[in-house]
Amino acid sequence: MSKSGLIFANHYTKYSPVIQLIQNASTFSNKTAIKSNGQIYIYQDLLAISENIAITLLNGKKDLQEARIAFLVSTGFEYVCLQWGIWRAGGIAVPLCTKHPLPSLQYVIEDIQAEAVIYSPEFAQLLQPLMNQGTTRFLSTFHFKMKRRGDLPDIAPSRRAMILYTSGTTGNPKGVVTTHQNIETQITSLTTSWEWQADDHILNILPLHHVHGIINVLSCALWSGACCEFLPKFDAAKVFEVFNKGEVNLFMAVPTIYYQLIAFWKKLPAKEKQQVSTTLQKFRLMVSGSAALPVSVLEQWRDISGHTLLERYGMTEMGMAISNPYRGERRPGHIGQPLKGVTVRLVDENNQIVKDGTSGEIQVKGANVFKEYWQKSEATQATFTADGWFKTGDIAVLDNGYYRILGRNSVDIIKSGGYKISALEIEEILRTHPKIKECGVVGIPNEEWGEIIGVSLIIEGEEANFDLEDLKAWLKTKLPSYKVPRLFIFQEDLPRNVMGKVTKKELKRLFVN
Repeated sequence: MSKSGLIFANHYTKYSPVIQLIQNASTFSNKTAIKSNGQIYIYQDLLAISENIAITLLNGKKDLQEARIAFLVSTGFEYVCLQWGIWRAGGIAVPLCTKHPLPSLQYVIEDIQAEAVIYSPEFAQLLQPLMNQGTTRFLSTFHFKMKRRGDLPDIAPSRRAMILYTSGTTGNPKGVVTTHQNIETQITSLTTSWEWQADDHILNILPLHHVHGIINVLSCALWSGACCEFLPKFDAAKVFEVFNKGEVNLFMAVPTIYYQLIAFWKKLPAKEKQQVSTTLQKFRLMVSGSAALPVSVLEQWRDISGHTLLERYGMTEMGMAISNPYRGERRPGHIGQPLKGVTVRLVDENNQIVKDGTSGEIQVKGANVFKEYWQKSEATQATFTADGWFKTGDIAVLDNGYYRILGRNSVDIIKSGGYKISALEIEEILRTHPKIKECGVVGIPNEEWGEIIGVSLIIEGEEANFDLEDLKAWLKTKLPSYKVPRLFIFQEDLPRNVMGKVTKKELKRLFVN
């Protein structure tokens, strides 16, 4: 069996009976769990090494008692072992983003008052300026090489398990605290609804500081006894290379990745195009999330793969809440229906339930919803109604039984001249124009109108050859005049976060400055 920077513990592995995700692994002990960096690891490897990490972290203590343990390692086997080890020792796992600069990492480490930060050697230089400050211990993964023996604590489902930081589109990022019960509910709602099986094999190219990569892909796979394969970073050629091996049968990504895969596929020779398409047709499921999926991208991917991408809706604070069906109609431009165990309602500005067909804020109840924002009691209280509904801030409409997102209350809903206008609707229309590759629509403050509509365009060909007046005339055939943008800028790409989601706050600044 192959080795990693961490060592195999060869003593008897104990299972904490209430962390069901880890207990499940004992029933799949000899199955392949992880494929990464050309190595294969079975479930028993995960159990043995995560136990050794837990005992090392305890260092003679009986329980970490929810101490915050941050970790900065690349995606793959080592990441999973550390996450499980922290949980099994009774700590709270706080994964750090490998693409964040030092100030962003420092903010999280200081905000959670981390007892320890575990890092792999390639991040030692980045973290060096923080290592001699405060009481936080900085531990290289080599610290966990020595085999150790000891007992592990029992972990109640109500315990805090993980803190993930929001993208911080408004103010500083907040730490979203989830319990083991929250995580288990988030996992089981998806493994049931999307019919995960032990013989599934998924490719994970998503960041592991985000619920999409951690829960929807990694944890659902490991809960089910499936195989999760990693690529160190996204590369369209390597993705198709992995696909063509014929092992992967599930794939989940953000719209930007599908867009890039489509662009790469279009440049392939005809024979290779056909090979990829034939391979993709054999997949069981393909999912898109974390940002609105343009209908144009959905249609192009369907032409290539034969699959209608399953769109779903979730947030860091609740995992997934709404999904198109695994079996049944997947309606383009819609996020679907509430998952099992999740209750959803739409309300107006007075917190009153709206009628079907009327837009309102999505509010959610269920065991999937997070416990709190880390040490921010006022922010936690503000995001829940008096009777316990989580206020998502996203605006949707119930359209013939399926929810359709109109935008985020503070970002994608533009209030202009008394109208509430969906930025996402305008973007969807613009993407159908033959010369527009991508776009981003925002509301720009205006004294007379409240807000006016601005759009950033990424176009085919030269800007000098693009006629804005023709575009405006074309838009007036597609949209009411009050929805036609007034301000236009051209860019080579839109500002995005590490998940590929357009950062509208940054986009707005380009118009205001």
